[in-house]
Amino acid sequence: MKKIFLISGLSVLFFINCSTPRTASNNSVSRGWINQNLAEAASQYKLLKANLPAGQLPRSTFENGTLRTCTSENWVSGFYPGTLVYLYETIKDTSLWNEAVRSANLLSKEQYNTGTHDLGFMMYCSYGNLYRLTNNEQYKQVLINSAKSLITRFNPAVGCIRSWGKSDDTKEFRVIIDNMMNLELLFRATELSGDSSFYKIAVTHANTTIRNHFRPDYSSYHVVNYNPLNGSVIYKKTAQGAADESAWARGQSWGLYGFTVMYRFTHDKKYLDQAQHIAQFLINHPNLPADKIPYWDYNAPGIPNAIRDASSGAILASALIELAGYSDKQQASNYRDIANTILKSLSAEPYKAAQGTNAGFILKHSVGSLPGKADVDVALNYADYYYVEALNRLKNLK
Repeated sequence: MKKIFLISGLSVLFFINCSTPRTASNNSVSRGWINQNLAEAASQYKLLKANLPAGQLPRSTFENGTLRTCTSENWVSGFYPGTLVYLYETIKDTSLWNEAVRSANLLSKEQYNTGTHDLGFMMYCSYGNLYRLTNNEQYKQVLINSAKSLITRFNPAVGCIRSWGKSDDTKEFRVIIDNMMNLELLFRATELSGDSSFYKIAVTHANTTIRNHFRPDYSSYHVVNYNPLNGSVIYKKTAQGAADESAWARGQSWGLYGFTVMYRFTHDKKYLDQAQHIAQFLINHPNLPADKIPYWDYNAPGIPNAIRDASSGAILASALIELAGYSDKQQASNYRDIANTILKSLSAEPYKAAQGTNAGFILKHSVGSLPGKADVDVALNYADYYYVEALNRLKNLK
């Protein structure tokens, strides 16, 4: 279902209840299988809750399998409460909801944080999901305030929201492909406030990203550095990938997900085309393994013995399920088949942890930053978030 909103004279197409795609599929994954995996995920997250020190949020595991935590300032802080909301939505266990609310409250002060571009991850994955189920006015205001903080990092000369660095830096303006994931917060802020400036900034950022971040084959650079005074490109490189010209796996999944969201909120076909081109690059890539869980970089050294990244697979699956809802029958069937394969792979060894292990996280074998030697081949909270989101999206298909 869709509705047209007229905002400040701008005709804006929004999709209502957009957590699931618009069309159905004949899934080879049964409802019972989905429910079983969600129930096991809920059980794990109760263990994760029990392991948490006061005032901390779960981030990942250390190499020895013990829990690694973070505080609200970390870019991954919103995934834990968001995953709990998704689990509550299907399991209906109030202890999950209560923990989601409690842990989200730890992030409240971040709505005024202008030092990060990651407020979409932090505040939309947490408060956005809480608001989606409650229409709570307090959560609504948190989302609007978070969007206001995020757009302080927008530079009209560049046409992007700054990812890294201080807002007053006049020498560099670094933008990473991950930033596409923070635009959903801006679209929702326009819906909630009636202020179209959030919408316009999101569209401008996406258009600049299409123009400068993508190669002819629709793979993406990780980092583009702009001149903040005139918007010219200084360089294109990687920070977390194998090489500047390689296809860092999680970055490719971020791009696919981000442009699928762009189409959801704007109904502009150029974003659908972009998402479908990215999808074709990924699902037809000669280095995508048979189980469809990507290597940490599609051009990683040592393939087929390179490390896999479950988080890239989970994000890819969730994005493909939504993209299928906007695509023709043949494309949709292909996208769902790939997503089903990913989810089946993630729901079994070696990616899924045995019950009562993995410090309470659901998935194993994700990669944060291999070049940075951070969170390599461990559990990551955002792998769990997009895995559970993808399962919910499958379950909600009619």
